[in-house]
Amino acid sequence: MSAESTPEPAIPGKDGSDGPRHRAGGRKKDRSPRHKALLITAWVAAGVVVLGGTGAGYVYFKLNGNIKSVDINQALGTDRPVKVDNGSENILVLGSDSRSGTNKKLGGGTDDGSARSDTAMIVHVYKGHKKASVVSIPRDTLVDRPECTDTKGVTHDAASGVMFNEAYSTGGAACTVKTVESVTGLRMDHYLEVDFAGFEKLIDELGGVPVTTTKAIKDPQSHLDLKAGTHTLNGQQALGLVRTRHGVGDGSDLGRIQLQQAFIKALVNQVKHIGVLTSPTKLYDLANTATKAVTTDSDLGSVNSLTSFANGLKGISSSHMNMVTMPVEYDPANPNRVIVEKSKAQLVWNALKNDQPIPAAATKGTATGEAKGVVTAG
Repeated sequence: MSAESTPEPAIPGKDGSDGPRHRAGGRKKDRSPRHKALLITAWVAAGVVVLGGTGAGYVYFKLNGNIKSVDINQALGTDRPVKVDNGSENILVLGSDSRSGTNKKLGGGTDDGSARSDTAMIVHVYKGHKKASVVSIPRDTLVDRPECTDTKGVTHDAASGVMFNEAYSTGGAACTVKTVESVTGLRMDHYLEVDFAGFEKLIDELGGVPVTTTKAIKDPQSHLDLKAGTHTLNGQQALGLVRTRHGVGDGSDLGRIQLQQAFIKALVNQVKHIGVLTSPTKLYDLANTATKAVTTDSDLGSVNSLTSFANGLKGISSSHMNMVTMPVEYDPANPNRVIVEKSKAQLVWNALKNDQPIPAAATKGTATGEAKGVVTAG
């Protein structure tokens, strides 16, 4: 039963460049900001899909019909890292800069028919589901992309020294998962993606997200203009914050990652404190938006599966989320690109594989942006 073919369900409780070159992942020639819906919100959004007693059959089918899924397991087959059965989970949370559909009017840019993964995070949920580590992967990291087969059955040749975000534009979700698994040696248990329009609407329906900025942030390209101080960001402002690169710091992708990580913690706090379960109408609206916004792997492609998964995450507070960036260093041949600092990155992957905390030594002395501390939870 599709969302289009069903009337609105009855909801309980409802009536009726010539500029300077940037380091740390910046670009010689900046393209329009056609990015970056913060895909970690797919994980947070999943937390509001709990139907909490309002899940009448009509509502279930409406929400179930919203969810888009891709069969990662079938596309990748058996040539993958072995799943570690220690109670932990690895989730690849991804964002693309597609400008098609409703997304075209968000943040400028043109619809050229392509898409890239401009935000990528590995969320490692530790055994017991009380703590998590989040590892951001800079989009401009140069990697060796393995041969991969996309979900349409098309095989794409391997390529050396290409930007990480090209895996998505080459072969979509399946090729991105394949590349992440090749780089890390870790099996990705799940895949989640969210789009611009869904991100913006979700923030608005949550009533905004309080943050404090220690510096003014102004970036016309991402439609963001914030003075230093405390703000409750609406959807458009939140989207601008997680996309901005030029508004603060050194104009790098690594600096943007620091802003994204700070916003994630503020968002998690907001979701945990607004009490969405007190209003059946609010709960339904949030669940409807969240299920429309996400694309999942096929194992999470139903309301029941996504709800069960979300229930397993809701006990993780922002204070129990360790957020780091994959250890990288500047590419000696091009300061506008970064390369994996393999020895330190291996410390990260080994820790996650063994369900252990990421050691501080793994990220000490690696390349970083200049936006740390600019944004905190309001």
